[in-house]
Amino acid sequence: MTIPFHLPHFALAAIAAAVAARAEDPAWPVAPGAKLVCASSEFQFAEGPACDRDGSVLFTDQPNDRIVRWRPDGTVVDWLKPAGRSNGTHFDRDGNLVTCADELNALWRISPDKKHIVLISDYQGKLLNGPNDVWISPKGPMYITDPLYPRDYWKRSPERQQPGEYVYYFNPETKELRPVETTLNKPNGIAGTPDGRRLYVADIGAGKTYLYDIEADGSLANRKLFCEMGSDGMTLDDEGNVYLTGHGVTVFDRTGRKLGHIDVPEHWTGNITFAGTDRKTLFITASKSIYTLQMRVPGSCKRDGYQ
Repeated sequence: MTIPFHLPHFALAAIAAAVAARAEDPAWPVAPGAKLVCASSEFQFAEGPACDRDGSVLFTDQPNDRIVRWRPDGTVVDWLKPAGRSNGTHFDRDGNLVTCADELNALWRISPDKKHIVLISDYQGKLLNGPNDVWISPKGPMYITDPLYPRDYWKRSPERQQPGEYVYYFNPETKELRPVETTLNKPNGIAGTPDGRRLYVADIGAGKTYLYDIEADGSLANRKLFCEMGSDGMTLDDEGNVYLTGHGVTVFDRTGRKLGHIDVPEHWTGNITFAGTDRKTLFITASKSIYTLQMRVPGSCKRDGYQ
């Protein structure tokens, strides 16, 4: 059930002003006059949103071990509980939800009828640090960030078993799993371009986001600094703008130029995606609440089964 949540008038006014302040810039992707709306505030820590074929969003409430569904009509209901302490998520081409199931440091694939299989449980016989976020390329292979964030519910040692905190490539057809970026401090947010040619990875530990070319074999090449900001989550829109999270949402154009900032009245903004049947609703998971904001520009991934 949705629990109504109302911000103080002064807070709403300040946020509206912050959003509107960029409206004169024709590149600013927020719809003219749009205001941030708190859709619900019933979570311990909302994360990992992914948009399904009808414009609804599945997102995680990791401390409460559940996956929740938000529908464009505003309803919010539990979808799956328990859920492997899932964190980041992404839909594959067949409409399955792939989740970073942090409870046992695994990657799950959950079918529409809510049955799951384990895609990844370790690398070379040793546990991963804890898959955090995942992006699935148009052809099917996946890229997974694996930072170490020790959890109080783990039954394993909090010490890492892998040599570092890597970005992994995984091909679900061949079962090939291998690290493709091993030099980052703490990779976290991740997103690729809809043509599958380039990948953005946020190093939240170093406060930087990088852009890579994706090679034919799935390897990453030609790394370049995109911006001097790390991020927990990430998404792209149809004009190539990149949205990073942390303290609110910061928007950059495709060249790395900062377009502006969307204030979110929460301690931490975890993740974002585009939702709604036209993919023009920016859906924001932020600590105990979820927010929506109407956009001028739709999200970049509008194919069935994708965010």
